[in-house]
Amino acid sequence: MDLLKTLDIGSITKKAHLLKKKDEPAENGENDSTEIAETDVFKGAKQEAETEVLIPYDDAQVDPDRIVKDPKAKKEKSEGSLKKGKKLFDSLIDGILGVKQEDESVYIPDSVDLSKPPEVPPESLEEGTIVLETYWLVGPYSYVAIVEDCEQNTSYRVYEPLITEKEKLILEETDAELRSIMLYDKNRKSDEIKFEYETVYRIITKLDPSISKKRTGVICYYLERNFHGYGRLDPLMHDENIEDITCNGPDIPLFIYHRKYANLPVNVMFNGEDLNRYVLKIAQKADKQLSLTSPLVDAALPGGARAQITYTDVVSSKGSSFTIRKFKSDPMTPIDLIDYGTYDSEIMAFLWLCVENRKSAIVVGGTASGKTSMMNAFSLFIPQFAKIVSIEDTREIQMPHKNWLPMKTRESTAESGKGTVDMFSLLKAALRQRPEYIIVGEVRGSEAQTLFQAMNTGHTTYSTLHAGGIEQAINRLTTNPINVPPSMFGALNLMIIQQLQYVNKRMARRCIMIAETFVKKNYIDYNILYKWQPAEDKFDKVYKESRVLKEIAYSQGWNAEQTRKEIDKRKEVLEGLLSHRIRDSDHITMVFDEFSKNGYYEFDE
Repeated sequence: MDLLKTLDIGSITKKAHLLKKKDEPAENGENDSTEIAETDVFKGAKQEAETEVLIPYDDAQVDPDRIVKDPKAKKEKSEGSLKKGKKLFDSLIDGILGVKQEDESVYIPDSVDLSKPPEVPPESLEEGTIVLETYWLVGPYSYVAIVEDCEQNTSYRVYEPLITEKEKLILEETDAELRSIMLYDKNRKSDEIKFEYETVYRIITKLDPSISKKRTGVICYYLERNFHGYGRLDPLMHDENIEDITCNGPDIPLFIYHRKYANLPVNVMFNGEDLNRYVLKIAQKADKQLSLTSPLVDAALPGGARAQITYTDVVSSKGSSFTIRKFKSDPMTPIDLIDYGTYDSEIMAFLWLCVENRKSAIVVGGTASGKTSMMNAFSLFIPQFAKIVSIEDTREIQMPHKNWLPMKTRESTAESGKGTVDMFSLLKAALRQRPEYIIVGEVRGSEAQTLFQAMNTGHTTYSTLHAGGIEQAINRLTTNPINVPPSMFGALNLMIIQQLQYVNKRMARRCIMIAETFVKKNYIDYNILYKWQPAEDKFDKVYKESRVLKEIAYSQGWNAEQTRKEIDKRKEVLEGLLSHRIRDSDHITMVFDEFSKNGYYEFDE
């Protein structure tokens, strides 16, 4: 009986009656938080409601989390309405919780060709503004346009469908009804609850029987965006070209880092109250607690993104803020890095040979210099069935290998810190598992000493380190709080230095140096092997002799000429993968595995 009280079927009928009578035009909001386009998908809205004005959904949006029904509220129902309500309630539960197969035909429009880029309405652009690129985010409902204004300022504009005021009311009432039902499904996790669009369609048509299926699609898009997505930020979270999203405070445009266009302002912003609610929602998605007493949160979001959140103006003078770092759903591959110009095929072939022969390395660079991407890329060179253990604070490393054990740290919520599992503890545990390769996300403390102990006991290790260059990296590793003794650097073979550089007036990642390290009379020295030339944007081979290559040649029984041929063979394979546009990590791993077995690989023409 209490369950039925949460679903007021009689109220749906009353609201539907009121909506039919509603014929007042809606007013446009004063401050649009998201710029909106009218594409072919939504042209039917004006035909259906000529007297109503199309408005942005987020312009005066009532936050869905504020629409909460009191589950203890007492509502009078007749016996007939209870029976009718129970029947509809059962059908709603079956549909909403994913018991039935999804029938997308009720909401997907058929008039948009998603294979073609969307067109921006000319009236939405200022005079002198040109469109550089457009592509779909959540087709056929939201898309982005990268535009350049008359002052040559580039910006990122999100376009979402307009809705009428009546449709907005339908959306909010449907949202409230769905939330009141889902509050009582305690046996399922939030990520297991799925929309059954045919059932949602029945709720919407109960409120407005005259609504078309195309317009229902728009309402379903916003429902899905608010329930399972990230609300106003959801279109950005669907863009694979975005690396991070930054909100510096209320009433300030969001900024993104685009893989192609670097830093761009976005036509999305939050006011103070909305932003406070939104950062709480992000923290809740990550199962983290955010409050005035704990105003700082680092969290891993569903899907692998990382969030750093500040709440109110306790630590940030502008108010609540957040930064979300996104990662590609497919891991970065060596072919991607060659194509982007971060490395060339010669350097990648050299690294391939080093990884195969179990040489340890540390990737050094500043923030957002591509250290983790590089780790993901050259981990594909590890033999297919080698035993690998990875240790991270937040899961970022993605590998196709089957014999791979990923581990991550855990922070205790207790004030005493009891129950905390740090990198040092995980690294000690990993050494007892007889791994052939150990990958540590980033070394910054006492775990670095254990990492170098692992190198000196014969384990091949890879890690990243925040530093500006090789000298700074050695200084960080040998001084407080890391304090690795210089004598232990004899087990470290390579340092790979990456930086963000300006290339053709745009920010780009480049490997500026690869050096081999060695110890001479308790002094750490290094030999530069490859170096990036910024004037010509190319890489030069600097070395005449390499200790690492000599060690590999000795262990394999090669002479200098044979060693050079092995690098050249790998270089040909990498260039073949690039020319055949093979980017899939599983396919690339298969090619590497075939090469390791046969010593060559032939591509199909």
